[in-house]
Amino acid sequence: MAGLLWDAAERAQLADLLDELGPGAPTLLAPWTTRDLAAHLVLRENDALAGPGLVLPGPWSRFAERRQAALAAGDFTALVATLRSGPPPGFFRTRWVRRVPNLIEFFVHHEDARRANGRTPRTTEPALDQALWHALTRAPWFLARRLRGAGLELHWAGTTHTVRARRGHGRPTARVTGPPGELLLFMFSREDAAHVEVSGPAAAVQAVQRARLGM
Repeated sequence: MAGLLWDAAERAQLADLLDELGPGAPTLLAPWTTRDLAAHLVLRENDALAGPGLVLPGPWSRFAERRQAALAAGDFTALVATLRSGPPPGFFRTRWVRRVPNLIEFFVHHEDARRANGRTPRTTEPALDQALWHALTRAPWFLARRLRGAGLELHWAGTTHTVRARRGHGRPTARVTGPPGELLLFMFSREDAAHVEVSGPAAAVQAVQRARLGM
């Protein structure tokens, strides 16, 4: 995709989908609707005061929830237009942010809206798969930080690419196999929607199934 980073493509496609579905459609993040999802994405990039509350607990999180609810109560078309216009000047325009956290954010939330509304998994281009794998492998240990009692490997189906997300330290290790996008969905707690295979010793598989991975 010459001259265009993949996060921009995912942003544009998500904005198109939100316009198509309207403000009241379900998402994989129930009870959030597409209105809530759009408000979340706009707040993340455009509210420097409340944005940290999307990842920080306690008062910060409650503050972000109030600001997000206020955005969601506004005009949906304007929210989608703000999202479509791209990141504001500064942090969210840096190349690393666009290649890793932004790509992950827009891909996963794009699928949140797609799959909750009857859309099947996409056939992604090889270059997008490569970009998603790159993003996934930057910090897989962070996504697997809640896993206890087992190790975890992520394997890109049909390739030799494997990354260790968590060391077993003498305990059994599970392997999750799938395309990069499906692995991302699995690691971000969309287990029911992700098309992956979890294999390995029974104790390790059970540990992975018990854990709530990702964010």
